[in-house]
Amino acid sequence: MLAAQLAADKESSVEKHDGREAGQVRLDDPWRDSLASGWGEVDGVGASTPVLPVPASEPEPARRAADVYLEVQHSPAFQEVRRRYRSFAFPAAAAFFLWYVAYVIAATMAPDLMGRPVAGVINVAMVAGLAQFATTFLLTWAYARHARLRRDRAALELRWDTQEMTRGVRR
Repeated sequence: MLAAQLAADKESSVEKHDGREAGQVRLDDPWRDSLASGWGEVDGVGASTPVLPVPASEPEPARRAADVYLEVQHSPAFQEVRRRYRSFAFPAAAAFFLWYVAYVIAATMAPDLMGRPVAGVINVAMVAGLAQFATTFLLTWAYARHARLRRDRAALELRWDTQEMTRGVRR
C-alpha cells in the first residue's frame, strides 16, 4: 500500500494534467520567441534596429552611453532634481537624528524626567518612545509627499530624455 502511494506521488498534479511523464522538459515556452525590449523595433529614423545586441568587443556604444549619462548628470535639470532631494532629505535626516539622540541622552542622563508620570502608569519615556514611531511615519509621509509634488515629474521627464538619448533619438 505504501509503495503504491509513493509511486502515485512521484508525479505531480501538473505533470499528470499536462499528460507528460515525470522529468520531461516543456519546450512550448510562450516567451521563447518574443523580442526583448529594443530589439527589432523601429528607431526614430524609421530604420529597423539590429535584432542581435552589439558585441562587447566594440567599446564605442558603451562609451557613448557613458557620455550620455555624464551629460545628463551635468545638466541643469538633473542638478535641480538633486537639489530638491537634498533640500529635503538632509535637513529631515538631521532633525530626526537629533530627535533620536535627544531621546537616548534624556533616557540615560535624566531618568527622573523620563520616569515622571504623564497619565496613570504612562510616563514621559513611553510618550517619547511612541513619539519616535509617530515621527518615523510622519517623516515617511512627508518624504513621499515631497517627492510626489517636487521631484517625481522632473525625474520622470529626465528619465525619458535619458532613454531617448541612449537610443540615439534626441528632442
